[in-house]
Amino acid sequence: MIEGIQVIGFDADDTLWINETYFLETEQKLRLLLAPYVDGETVTAELFKTESRNMPLYGYGVKAYILSVMETAIRITDGKVPASVLEQILLLGKEQLSKPVELLDGVEETLNALVGRYRLIVVTKGDLLDQEQKLRRSGIEHLFHHVEIMSDKTDREYRALLNHLDVRPDEFLMIGNSVRSDILPPLKMGSYAIHVPYQTTWAHEMVDEPIVNSRMFTVESIWEVISLLL
Repeated sequence: MIEGIQVIGFDADDTLWINETYFLETEQKLRLLLAPYVDGETVTAELFKTESRNMPLYGYGVKAYILSVMETAIRITDGKVPASVLEQILLLGKEQLSKPVELLDGVEETLNALVGRYRLIVVTKGDLLDQEQKLRRSGIEHLFHHVEIMSDKTDREYRALLNHLDVRPDEFLMIGNSVRSDILPPLKMGSYAIHVPYQTTWAHEMVDEPIVNSRMFTVESIWEVISLLL
């Protein structure tokens, strides 16, 4: 049982709704597009390198991803990739941005059980416009007291958020699927965290070492959050 919590933060992508699945689908289509020039494993490996280099400049989200995809396609084909393929890559990005928002199982029921008892907020990162639009289309925007879309999730950004909300670290609980972004920074500043693993995790969000902390909990489904709080 977690006690003394005033504010609960929810990650958005792959915690509230499906996200990484769509990136994997886009990557598979990219591998097919570039199959005449290079094998799929090379596409995936080189794209990861490009994203890693570009992240400090572009940030996160579909638009940043597509820019890295185009750069990768040009580089690994030695500039031979035709404009028609680059156009198809742009269309893949627009297609992903237009995907429906599909809530994960138990999300709406869990939020409805907690709203009114706690201040519920969204704490996510990525492209501002994309995340705002997804939240509006989700049908759950009205359940949140505050929405924070960060350029990155570090303890510095979390501390600024808690100062803005006038809440102590030990009164804050963060819930999310990414150990690197949703769990470690809140734990570092003395908050609580609940890890809700998703079926697939973006490689950039992976951590190598297991986390042992009395303020961290892991559940198989977001439904289980209720039993830790009520």
